[in-house]
Amino acid sequence: MNAPTAVKADTGVAQRALSAHATIGLIVSALLYLLCVTGTVIVFKEEWQRVEQPGAPEMASISPEAMQTGIRNVLATEAGKPTTTHLYVHLPVPALPRTTVTTDTQAVHLAADGSIVGPEENGWATFLEDIHYRLTMPGLTGYAVVGAFGTMMLALIFSGVAAHPRIFRDAFHLRARNRTGVGLSDWHNRLGVWTLPFAVAIALTGAVLGLSVVSGYGLASAFYGGDIEKVYGPVFGEEHPADATPAALPDAAAALRAMATDHPEAHPYYVVLHDPGTAGQAVQIIAEYPKRLIFGEYFTFDAAGRLHGTAGLADGTVGQQIAASNYRLHFGNFGGLPVKIAYAVFGIALCVVCATGVSIWLGKRARRGHREPRLRAAWDAVVWGVPLALTLALLARLLIGNAAPMAAIFWGLSVALVFAGIVFGARWSTAGRDLARGFWGSLAATTVIATAGAL
Repeated sequence: MNAPTAVKADTGVAQRALSAHATIGLIVSALLYLLCVTGTVIVFKEEWQRVEQPGAPEMASISPEAMQTGIRNVLATEAGKPTTTHLYVHLPVPALPRTTVTTDTQAVHLAADGSIVGPEENGWATFLEDIHYRLTMPGLTGYAVVGAFGTMMLALIFSGVAAHPRIFRDAFHLRARNRTGVGLSDWHNRLGVWTLPFAVAIALTGAVLGLSVVSGYGLASAFYGGDIEKVYGPVFGEEHPADATPAALPDAAAALRAMATDHPEAHPYYVVLHDPGTAGQAVQIIAEYPKRLIFGEYFTFDAAGRLHGTAGLADGTVGQQIAASNYRLHFGNFGGLPVKIAYAVFGIALCVVCATGVSIWLGKRARRGHREPRLRAAWDAVVWGVPLALTLALLARLLIGNAAPMAAIFWGLSVALVFAGIVFGARWSTAGRDLARGFWGSLAATTVIATAGAL
């Protein structure tokens, strides 16, 4: 092949990749931008919980005996209610130094002596999780959609790299902003290169987390009669055999003491009681390992506090350890506040990449004579409307409480703003750009205040 032919072939590949990149970007842009924004904000999930309930009791640790007392106190309040099948104790950790007990019907904060202080109210943090995990959709639909968007994000990343052969060579070359739009394109491309490893990790783990839920239930339905535990058991450990015969509460305190004595290298942060008050009950402790990416190891104890075994997430198969590392890698909840700040910075960069991608495409069409002021206004409404809607949903939570209709406020306002952009066109787009700075700034300032107040 001679040189001109090779150049022509390379150009053809780049043009096809660019076309695929633009097509995928237009299809997924709005929801992908939403996922990037909520993913950036949810990095500070624990800090948001502390902002929501600043008066909840905090402690560096809780004694095993006080924890056991708290379990008894909580279950005593559930007399006459449906039997709790799983009870969770969140132990104090540096990011969230609180003790919380959650059952099938309630969640409450404990004082250091195990007494009940009041209900846990973290509606904003829960709303953020719900919108980022499944776009507030019911059932498995949301997980499937979010997982699919992870794969589309990967396609966007690789098609974007393929469409720009000089993208790495020009990684630090920025041209001046001008009417041709090359300045905006440069920022889009440079931020894409600078965040490339982070973006690939986020997209890949997001796709795995979302689609694994759907595939897990699919396998359970097809091969295990709908028993999801049989699907996840080989990776995360099997459930203890059920036996509904009444029995005394398990000695979770003894299990916690055994962890401190026999496994001092592991730091417990969750205690789970399976079928408490029955003969089939068991105690499971989830403990993290410093300087490991896995979210933790499952230690299973019997009702007397004797260790029965572990799930193998810390020292099992490579597949188990990879599966146990996806969550932390995706959300950045390892390494403390410095890692969270780094994830937030990279997350904001991804938001900019998503936002500028459509703006660049609209600019190219305008330069070819295809001006679309209504479409541009609608896109501007997405870019500044998402942080505005999130901010107002947060204000509703702080003013009204956990009962605030945060999902309705968010989606209602977001749709209304896009509709207004379509109706009013360029006039709405100009106003939107002015408001964008203010509401992005307010959301950023609120995040900084939340982080500072939690320190």
